Amino acid sequence: MITRTLDVFFRRLLDIEGFAAIDPSLNGLQVDNDGAEFGKIAFAVDANLETFKRAAAAGAGLLFVHHGLFWGAPLAVTGGFRERLRFLMERNLALYAVHLPLDQHPELGNNAALADLLGIEKPEPFGLYHGRKIGYKGTLGSPLTVEEAVKRIAFAGRPPLGVFPFGKAECRTAAVISGGAAGEVSQAIEEGVDLYVTGEASHSVYHQILEGGINMIAGGHYSTEVWGVRRVMEICAAELNADVEFIDVPTGL
Repeated sequence: MITRTLDVFFRRLLDIEGFAAIDPSLNGLQVDNDGAEFGKIAFAVDANLETFKRAAAAGAGLLFVHHGLFWGAPLAVTGGFRERLRFLMERNLALYAVHLPLDQHPELGNNAALADLLGIEKPEPFGLYHGRKIGYKGTLGSPLTVEEAVKRIAFAGRPPLGVFPFGKAECRTAAVISGGAAGEVSQAIEEGVDLYVTGEASHSVYHQILEGGINMIAGGHYSTEVWGVRRVMEICAAELNADVEFIDVPTGL
């Protein structure tokens, strides 16, 4: 494989161009290699030095992540940022990042995966963000308690950041937006959803959840966003016959 052909493959797979107007995170190839061929792709949630080291040690030529190095503002190439770039370039390790297009994708995305884990039937778009709905909601195939929902979405059995069981004892509908979307619980309340699942909790919405009579699970920003990169990894293994590896570097947040 080479980075150019993989870029074409990922752009065919994910709606990168469709999010260009609202996602400033420089989706796509963020750091190229020198054009060399490689046989292995590593996958991870975050672009950080620990992940880079483990990907290089695994023999990967490209690392695919959800959270890349760039977020819409120019950065001075100093300190930790310089060290990350230096490591990638010295190891000839390419970096590919996909943020909102991977959250929203109806089959491969973080939110689609969470909807599947919960058993949402016929999920429909939910959660406006700059005019685009990036999450999903729908009716559950069978009623779920909050405790059962926690078990279903837990990656590697890790506990959630917070559980707020302020709604029905059994949930029949649910909505999901991975990552840092605590504020969007207001949309779930407005739409009469029984259970809202996101990554992070926020003090500012606690009483809104309580007074709205809704159940909410903050499953962890990291733990709710392993799913998309793992689904893309599975597609690469199946369609490209690529050697792949998931690099698990949890933050606990």
